[in-house]
Amino acid sequence: MPTLTNKYHMYPTSDAEKKLVEALETCRWLYNRLLEEIRKAKEDGAPLRMYDCHNMIPMLKGENPALGNVYSKVLQMVSQTLWANIRGLSQLKKNGRRIGHIRFKGAGWYKTLNYNQSGFSFDGDVLHLSKIGDVRVKLHRPIQGNVKGVIVKREGEKWYAIVQIDTIVQELSKNDRIVGIDMGLKAFAVDTDGHEFENPRYLGRTLDRIKIAQRNLSRKKKGGSNRGKAKAKLAKLYEKVNNQRNDFLHKLSRFYVNTYGTICVEDLDIKGLKEKGHNHGLHRNIHDAGWARFLSMLDYKAESAGRRLVKVDARGTTQRCYRCGNNVPKELKDRVHDCPHCGLVADRDYNSAHNILIAGMGHPGEPVEPRPLLHLTAEQALAMNQEAKAFSLMQIRARPW
Repeated sequence: MPTLTNKYHMYPTSDAEKKLVEALETCRWLYNRLLEEIRKAKEDGAPLRMYDCHNMIPMLKGENPALGNVYSKVLQMVSQTLWANIRGLSQLKKNGRRIGHIRFKGAGWYKTLNYNQSGFSFDGDVLHLSKIGDVRVKLHRPIQGNVKGVIVKREGEKWYAIVQIDTIVQELSKNDRIVGIDMGLKAFAVDTDGHEFENPRYLGRTLDRIKIAQRNLSRKKKGGSNRGKAKAKLAKLYEKVNNQRNDFLHKLSRFYVNTYGTICVEDLDIKGLKEKGHNHGLHRNIHDAGWARFLSMLDYKAESAGRRLVKVDARGTTQRCYRCGNNVPKELKDRVHDCPHCGLVADRDYNSAHNILIAGMGHPGEPVEPRPLLHLTAEQALAMNQEAKAFSLMQIRARPW
């Protein structure tokens, strides 16, 4: 049974917001206190386990009585979050990555309250949270299914409820169409049916305004009211970029899930790509593209619709000719695949998409001959209805690769 998440705006009263802020600060204190104990135990040669930290929480209530004002399950999830971060760093180290130490959380850097399985209930558009009270929620999408948990998150001056729901798979009508998708920075996605989706680069469009807002924030005195206003303005810019990116990715992933029965994509090591080399502009562009989020959306939407998502090793998909299988070396600047062995001339991303399809299915899809790419701008992609089954190719202008 797939788990879906819906994000809803919360509108707490001043009293409820005060309790939420205090709960976040208490959880931040607990996170730092547990991290301190883990470090001390490690130095003493008697490492702690996760359950040791869980058992430590009731004893810490004597040290900080504010812990009694936060729901017990939320406190346990603080410990779980800390240990998830520790395990994540340990795994990265095993994979040969350079890692640092887990940092203590500074003021304002702890932003979530995780009500896992209990401590919450819905009554229409009112969310009851244990130790907090009733908070009005804007249910822009009805809750259908069994609610597993609620994560309360603060983003700037806004509050959100991220609701985790166990849903029954509602399969779409059977579809035998298959597609291979190559993701990149010049074009966000090129597929084997010749669709080319423009990379909208939302962060790049807003970067100058963000830099100005960051400079203004750095000049403000810590603790002052003007600093709070500058911080809120910067958070609003980031929120807009994030919302634009999510909107684009949701619509694009919905298009592929609605249109194809089997979707083959690259199994990219996106974190590794971000850390590779010292090209900060390239790293920022990779983050701006949102490949990981797109793959995650494809994953859960395909599962909920009864579609098949195949992830393949991306190595060699750019250099290999999909028609004859020979390697054709290319640099990043080379945008055309020109095979000297079989004479195939095609857009390099279109060639890669077919190699991804072959790796995923074991055979090429149809048609296998190169075709002009159908270019879709970011504006056209955003204009697509999120629930539409497909868009008309007559609305897209064709251009040669």
